[in-house]
Amino acid sequence: MIGAGTALLTAGCGNGIGSNGGAQIDARVDATENFLFERYPGTQDLASRAAGVLYMPLLTEAGFGIGGGFGRGALRIQGATVDYYSAAKATIGLQIGAQQYAHALFFMTQPALEEFRRSNGWAVGADVRYATPEQGASIGKQTTEISPVVALVFGQQGLIAGATLGGIKYSRIIP
Repeated sequence: MIGAGTALLTAGCGNGIGSNGGAQIDARVDATENFLFERYPGTQDLASRAAGVLYMPLLTEAGFGIGGGFGRGALRIQGATVDYYSAAKATIGLQIGAQQYAHALFFMTQPALEEFRRSNGWAVGADVRYATPEQGASIGKQTTEISPVVALVFGQQGLIAGATLGGIKYSRIIP
């Protein structure tokens, strides 16, 4: 009886052991990377200059006063997946609605990438430069040398309105 309960509890946790979660994330990351490079060709050069790129294919966010969001993705170094991550977002303020979007974090320096990988949950900080994919096509060498991390948000769908305070935290996962 206890063994059956433990098995049900473990299955309900979705810990990924024995699942094809990694393959699903990789397939979504491949599609996201292809979309980004085809739609915004300058981002391919940006990725080639980066020490690593964290692709988050789909972050779903909703809020009504208090809000949150969640997504899963993969960190790639030289085009190969090295780790999987979840992103959890929390917001509070005057807000209503829901949206989905993709984003990518380009780690432009080796120290920024190493700090991200060493951390036990990495929160977006002041050292991140946000850009649209259109800007990503023209982000020059000087910009990326002074910005250790460049974040691109793209593929937005839905509508969320309001003024909020919040943050996003990335944590390594086993899919």
